[in-house]
Amino acid sequence: MSRSEWQKSTFSGASNECVEVRTADGMVELRESDTGDIVVRTTPLKFAKFVQGVKAGEFDHLMT
Repeated sequence: MSRSEWQKSTFSGASNECVEVRTADGMVELRESDTGDIVVRTTPLKFAKFVQGVKAGEFDHLMT
């Protein structure tokens, strides 16, 4: 079983109010930093498509 370390955005600083991401067993996992619960487990391709949408600004309306 291959697992990488959890990683969070540098934009969150020392805060735990963010999500963390890692790869595990060929999948991408996301979890809440403050609780450690896994929120999503998906394929790298699906995650890449989501990141492309984020970079394109498709989810900017969700920002508070």
